[in-house]
Amino acid sequence: MEHPKQLPANVEAELDRRYKAAATTVGGFLIATVLLSVVAFLGKRFFTQQQNPSLDMGLRIAILILGLGAIALRRTKFSTMRLQDIGAVHGATGLLRTLEKTTLQLALLGAGIAALGFIGTLVTGNDIYTYWAGLIALVVLLYSFPGRTSWIRTVRQFAPYENGAVAAPQTNS
Repeated sequence: MEHPKQLPANVEAELDRRYKAAATTVGGFLIATVLLSVVAFLGKRFFTQQQNPSLDMGLRIAILILGLGAIALRRTKFSTMRLQDIGAVHGATGLLRTLEKTTLQLALLGAGIAALGFIGTLVTGNDIYTYWAGLIALVVLLYSFPGRTSWIRTVRQFAPYENGAVAAPQTNS
């Protein structure tokens, strides 16, 4: 099946809208993560150091699980077979909805990692939690940051085309 070089206007508009929303959200979470680290650095002298080994281990495990879970989630949600099925059943709109939702889910995981680290800093007074969690959150957020060209390539590859236009999605009637 031949794919056109240019996406149809309605698909292009949908892609622009969903991409902008996802990129803005991920960018906002990136900024928020950096700001949490700045707040932890500036507030270091106001924190009271309190040793809590069980909280220390719990935070490390939770952050590790969330970070690895974000990678597993992305690989699962963006698997080729899954995207082929979504494209066949829901068309380009379904693919774009999936790309946006998955990107936002990953961004929320990254923001959750940063928030956990900052909460650990507030509870224990040790600012290293915010820095380590912030670093891991930045990796997750950058990993989830949407690439517009990859979204276009995904729609071109997995959305059904007929005569140069996107085929209508199948309905369950």
